[in-house]
Formats: sequence, C-alpha cells, structure tokens
Amino acid sequence: MFYEMKIAGLTRQLPLCPLNPELYIAGFIMFNDVELTVAAAEALLAKAPEFDAIVTAESKGIPLAYEMARQAGNKPYLVFRKSKKLYMKNVITTEVDSITTDHIQTLCLDGEDAALLKGKRVLVVDDVISTGESLKSMMTLIDMIGDVEVVAQMAVLAEGSAADRDDIVFLEKLPLFDAQGNPL
Repeated sequence: MFYEMKIAGLTRQLPLCPLNPELYIAGFIMFNDVELTVAAAEALLAKAPEFDAIVTAESKGIPLAYEMARQAGNKPYLVFRKSKKLYMKNVITTEVDSITTDHIQTLCLDGEDAALLKGKRVLVVDDVISTGESLKSMMTLIDMIGDVEVVAQMAVLAEGSAADRDDIVFLEKLPLFDAQGNPL
C-alpha cells in the first residue's frame, strides 16, 4: 500500500508501514531523493525567517539541513548526534523517544558546537514532525546551551495532529492511516 502526495511540487508515493495492527504511517525517506531534498529545502527557506545556523537530529533530516544551509549561502548546520563520539568534549545530552524508533535514544552535542550556537538565531529542522518528541528533545538541548534564539521549528511534513500545531512551519500535512490504508 502507498499514499501518493505532492511535496514541494513533486509527486511521491510513500509506502504505508504498520505501527500496530490498527495504525499505519506513511514512510517518508529523503536519503535517496536528491530532487525532493533540494525542492523541499528551497520551499522551507522561502518560509524561514532570518537565521544564523540550522540544527537537526541525527536522522533523515540531515540531508535537508545540509541542503538548506547550502542554499542559504553556506550557513553552518549542526547535527545533534545519537551517541557520544570519541572526539566530543564537554558533551551535553538528553533523551528522545521517537515514534519511528523502538527504543529510547540519546541526543548529544559537543561543547564546542554548543558554543558556536550561543547568541545565534537558529532554525530547528526535521524531515517529519509527528508526536513532537524529537523536536522536544532538540529544544531541550538548545535550552541547555542557553542564549540561543530559535526563530522557527520547521519540517517538510507534519504528521497527524502535528499539523494542528501553531509553533511549527511545514510544507504538507501527512495523515495517519487505518489498516486498510484509509487516511484517518
């Protein structure tokens, strides 16, 4: 089963994936779709306020954050990592419980990278916002840094009730689905 939708002017078929026997989500994968990544970055930047840097979680949002940073004149982008790496010093961490992962994860940011964000206007970017848990964890890390102004929280798609939020900017609403593939 697939769900066909237009995203940033491009038509894509998203496979439906079961969360449980009664509830399905549409799988939105940007990793292998350069055309869509470029178009979505351009469309989101058209909606973005002035900013100095972009942050994202280590996820499918990385190519989007990179492309937005590139199109915006090579502005910096930072990735909140899923685990502490050997090169990281003075690491700040928080936990995240994402709908697309079957276990609690950790988000980490190197102290030097955190220092780069101080005093900056930042876009928080992700591919899909659903329950908002990943976004909440990114905001927690930003709050831990201090002196960072989040000017927008952005995603390509807002899934389910996330589309009703007034604190995020997104391109398209993505419904949830029943076991027969009907939008809820």
